[in-house]
Amino acid sequence: MSMKCVHKGCGHNFTDPEEACLYHPGPPVFHEGQKGWKCCKTRVLTFDEFLGIPPCTTGKHSTIDDPPVVTQAENNESTPAPKPVPVPDGARMPVKAPQPMPQEVPEKTPLEPESDADDPKLQIAPNTTCRRRKCEATSTSATTSSREGEECIYHPGHPIFHEGQKGWTCCKKRVLEFDEFMQIEGCERKPQHMFVGSGKKAKTGSDGGEEKVENVKHDFYQTATTVHASLYLKKINKGEAKISFLSEMAVELDLPTTDKKRYKAIIPLYGSIDPARSTWKIMGTKMELALVKSDGLSWPVLRADERRTGEIIQVGKAGRA
Repeated sequence: MSMKCVHKGCGHNFTDPEEACLYHPGPPVFHEGQKGWKCCKTRVLTFDEFLGIPPCTTGKHSTIDDPPVVTQAENNESTPAPKPVPVPDGARMPVKAPQPMPQEVPEKTPLEPESDADDPKLQIAPNTTCRRRKCEATSTSATTSSREGEECIYHPGHPIFHEGQKGWTCCKKRVLEFDEFMQIEGCERKPQHMFVGSGKKAKTGSDGGEEKVENVKHDFYQTATTVHASLYLKKINKGEAKISFLSEMAVELDLPTTDKKRYKAIIPLYGSIDPARSTWKIMGTKMELALVKSDGLSWPVLRADERRTGEIIQVGKAGRA
């Protein structure tokens, strides 16, 4: 009788209890946008990449659910609420600075979405996993000859983790445990799986070409003298990356990655910098810029073409005149 392994990262059906099992013994970890497993060091940014992290432990299959032990020593003592500070009569209340008028942002042309069905001209290799979320079906050697009788049960939305609850944006069910989240059944059905789609993703980089990255996420904070900016792009090739401080008001970036992607852009800066003293550093999932201000003024935004929010994030103390 076939049984399903409940180990995290495995989930295979097995008949031989002595068969080797590859799994994650530790619980999942989600912290500051990074995702991974407590038992290994790999950290990624997207949920699809998290599901693709290879297991780090070899053992035997199991049908007994063994959830991680959650220690209850934390948060036993409640922290007393801070007492309100009395304001003396006649004291001046802080005046909120006026908010600037929002600037019009040009609409971006949406990228052409990839086809949601397999191209009949493309060959489907055996044991290819369906690309729709939570389907996990694999192709067989007879997939190309006959697609009758297939049924794809999947989630068209994205995973959502908010205030301890876990679920999918496409359906209303919410759970607390990660194991329960992984068992939420798909909410939509289609008559056929999608193993290769239109072939765009499979073709990227296979012939030596590169995928052009249009935009990357960024954030920043500042002190009285320096703006520290982070641009989030994984697997940047340090040997081929080129960063040029073109002038006091612009930075040119040419960032190829080891997985055949490239981000090229000229970033117009909100304020003026000292190019000779400004530096950069490439890390595993991002690139950091240390932009030394030439005038000491505060920046409400990083880029000159961004809409201003009216907030200024600054740490440290300004120097005395």
